[in-house]
Amino acid sequence: MNDRTNHFLMRVINLFLWGGEMVGQENLPPRGPAVFIANHLEAIGPIAAYCSIPLRLYAWTIADMVDEEKAADWLKWDFVERTLELQPPVSAWVAKGLSKITVPLLRSLGCIPVYQGDYDRLADTLQLSMDVLRQRKCLLIFPEDNRLPEDPVTGMKPFQHSFARLGEKYFAETSGRLEFYPVAIHASGYVMIGKAVTYNPCYAVGAERQRLKGLMENAIKTMYMQMENEDSSNMLTPRQNQNPTGAFSR
Repeated sequence: MNDRTNHFLMRVINLFLWGGEMVGQENLPPRGPAVFIANHLEAIGPIAAYCSIPLRLYAWTIADMVDEEKAADWLKWDFVERTLELQPPVSAWVAKGLSKITVPLLRSLGCIPVYQGDYDRLADTLQLSMDVLRQRKCLLIFPEDNRLPEDPVTGMKPFQHSFARLGEKYFAETSGRLEFYPVAIHASGYVMIGKAVTYNPCYAVGAERQRLKGLMENAIKTMYMQMENEDSSNMLTPRQNQNPTGAFSR
């Protein structure tokens, strides 16, 4: 899918499924390479990010979601039964039908598969990501760890730090310092972009991974709570059509 078609599709999706607003546009880079790190907010998060950020994005997504044989089972568990609250056998029928749409859509968007629990396949994900960054384009990553409990206030789960490896690889190949942008997505219909954090090669590898992870997680939680407090004070007005799809996954 070329950029023009991608932007047109995002406008259509925005019209019917999101319709929210972005805050912090002044923090956006004019172009890539850049990595956007966001909270997932169930099925809403990826839709909101794609529709709100006016740059071509290539998202990390669960490998099963772009696998024709596995997508239906993942959708059934992760979206149809959890979000739509449909029960078997209806949930299986719906998931199978959705997978016929979501698999080709995600592939056409250039989503990059992530193989959970398979450390050996992480190299594949990073290499595909580097191909995108070399073209001066942008990645979108939702690093929450599904195996851990969520924060009761923000609904966020602790972050994994795999995304920080991109800073290491980018610096090793180009001597450039990659920028990571925190993105907070709130159910009120707002997406907030924070100031970039730049990869610092002066720190030890392990320390820098933890630093980037911590800064991204804390920034997103802070922005989320800012929107939460404003929303509870009636300063924000719900704007999006909260009709999530399972087209994107963690």
